[in-house]
Amino acid sequence: MADSVLYELSDGLATITINRPDAMNAMNTEAKVALRDALAAAAGDSEVRAVLLTAAGTRAFCVGQDLKEHVGNLASDRDNGTTLTMNTVSEHYNPIVRAITEMHKPVVAAVGGVAAGAGFGFALAADYRIAADTAAFNTSFAGVALTADSGVSWTLPRLIGASRAADLLFFPRNLSAQEAYDLGIVNRLVPADALAAEAEQLARTLAAGPTVAYAAIKASLAYGAAHSLADTLEKEDELQTMAGASEDHAIAVAAFLAKERPKYLGR
Repeated sequence: MADSVLYELSDGLATITINRPDAMNAMNTEAKVALRDALAAAAGDSEVRAVLLTAAGTRAFCVGQDLKEHVGNLASDRDNGTTLTMNTVSEHYNPIVRAITEMHKPVVAAVGGVAAGAGFGFALAADYRIAADTAAFNTSFAGVALTADSGVSWTLPRLIGASRAADLLFFPRNLSAQEAYDLGIVNRLVPADALAAEAEQLARTLAAGPTVAYAAIKASLAYGAAHSLADTLEKEDELQTMAGASEDHAIAVAAFLAKERPKYLGR
């Protein structure tokens, strides 16, 4: 794993840290490849039962594309008559967001500082967002004459509605952590000095939970966002059958009857 993204696995929790604090955790090519590969590794590892996506430093979670690298790539495209620079959406950003949303385990984003552009998109893709009270959120795209990527045009309106999403995309500005919480973008708001500990505790709780059920919850929410009630009811039936056949469901029922706390196996 590159130094720009750190990966640690402990007791079922994969902690993935964007590690470019001097650049406000902006995504250069190395970081994009490393984050994509780290998320793919977590998704494919049966030992991983939850993921904590976080960032080094306190100024930023991630401010999106590294514009210093981007300017050089655009100049190269102009010189060579190509548009290869924008391939980063299909090669990096799309796989990153799909890995977060499609992996069969919960992903928690711990946002300290600014989450902007693609960084905002990564946070929105997570299943749960916990933020420092000093954090800020910004779509940023229109500010550099671009449209939304990293799934923002799908995730943001589903969280706050199409009208508010259009407002934030057409008129990019910093949303305070409190504004983001009030809008429903952030699930939990904590003091900045408590973010690391609270995010880890939250993610470890999920890592010790019923992983198959969490995967089904993710799948049902994603399916229901784009299908009718009738179709969603059928999907719920399918997913509930799968969850009901899991070892963790049997453990949970037995523990309930015994008035004990269940100890899940994640299968």
